[in-house]
Amino acid sequence: MATMARRLQAELNQTKPFESLEEEAFLNLERTADALMHGLEVTLKPLGLSPSQYNVLRILRGAGAEGLACGDVAARMVTRDPDITRLLDRLEARGLVLRARDRADRRVITVRITPEGLHRLQALDAPVAELLRRQLGHLGERRLRTLSELLQVAREPAG
Repeated sequence: MATMARRLQAELNQTKPFESLEEEAFLNLERTADALMHGLEVTLKPLGLSPSQYNVLRILRGAGAEGLACGDVAARMVTRDPDITRLLDRLEARGLVLRARDRADRRVITVRITPEGLHRLQALDAPVAELLRRQLGHLGERRLRTLSELLQVAREPAG
């Protein structure tokens, strides 16, 4: 395993050893997440979407015709976006989502995906699936399950 630590040190152009195994694991996770996200950004770019916009469209496709309240969209995001309103503004300006005030409670704004938003997502389904196979498929089913389980445990509160 010392070889793996040296490999990360070389990638980061770092000469001193990591302060702890936790630091090494964290930096490995950050480096990997960045590499995987770069692949997604490249895949989404031809259709003019950011990863956050893509995430919103997937959430709304899953919500169906009823859509979701803005706060519910924000709560379901994979990565936090502090300005969900601006994100939705951009998607709405491009005709990918629609927002409407709820008739029963005017304080609630419901967001729905448009046919054009669905079309964009459908155009990305196969390329994104292929990207994920290229990025992670070589790990195999057993290692992917283990990786997912470890990442879930890492997100749990300590203690």
